[in-house]
Amino acid sequence: MAIRNKASQAPSLKQILKSLGKKKQRRNHDMEGEDVPRGHFPVYVGENRSRYVVPISWLTHPQFQTFLQQAEDEFGFVHDTALTIPCDELLFRSFISTSRHNY
Repeated sequence: MAIRNKASQAPSLKQILKSLGKKKQRRNHDMEGEDVPRGHFPVYVGENRSRYVVPISWLTHPQFQTFLQQAEDEFGFVHDTALTIPCDELLFRSFISTSRHNY
């Protein structure tokens, strides 16, 4: 897997934030009727597409950026569904358990 430097990550992060903003404006079914606190967004993880609500601050976390790169590699940025992260759900849960208190 290629590692991007910070300069090449900036456009990707900008695209993700722009995409999330458009989804919020549309109030699509992924956000509508669900409790998504301000400063958070939903992601779908793994084969079963389990839904998690994560803080926006994680967009700059190095491990989360790796997850975003996996999503970009598999799905690209142009899609009609919410952000889907194609990693093992146990790996994502491990990330959550260590990141909640440290980031």
